[in-house]
Amino acid sequence: MSATTSARAWQRMLSGRRLDLLDPSPLDVEISDIAHGLARVARWNGQTRGNHAFSVAQHCLVVEEIFRRCNEAASLDALQMTLLHDAPEYVIGDMISPFKSVVGGGYKTVEARLEAAIHIRFGLAPHPAKDLKVLIKKADTIAAYFEATELAGFTAAEARKFFGQPRGITREMLPLSPLSAVEAQAMFIARFEAIEAERAKALVP
Repeated sequence: MSATTSARAWQRMLSGRRLDLLDPSPLDVEISDIAHGLARVARWNGQTRGNHAFSVAQHCLVVEEIFRRCNEAASLDALQMTLLHDAPEYVIGDMISPFKSVVGGGYKTVEARLEAAIHIRFGLAPHPAKDLKVLIKKADTIAAYFEATELAGFTAAEARKFFGQPRGITREMLPLSPLSAVEAQAMFIARFEAIEAERAKALVP
């Protein structure tokens, strides 16, 4: 058997699922795997202050907090998509922006397929609508500013250059103290389940 035909394109998850990276199925997506993985992926390539890495799971919580504060009329589906905006990274890891630009389109293709599988698994649209994507990106950029200045060693001037000056959001509003993987995992699942409970209520006539 050749190396091409024998190459493995799936990853075994702790839930027992086998997720095909090239053609991911919503049936192989579990929130327990997502939370576990994201809580163990470090933002900023681990170059942050604190006794623990600042995980992607905690970043997602921060972004959802910012999004909710800035968009008080947002739908529950929008909140869940915001919380899950980096969910594909439970499989492919967190690649810093400078490296993403070098890697190019292949990364984005895999990321988009994973996003669609994750969203469909939880009854969401495969991808956020264009206007929602813009709002999520805005919240993500605000989070990046505070992470950069509070955790990653950027000066305020450097952070403003790359991320802009946040307005309406302050450091005190955000849970930026790095958590252990276990804590971040539990908080991510708790927030996911809280939104899901509200979505379920909204479906009751």
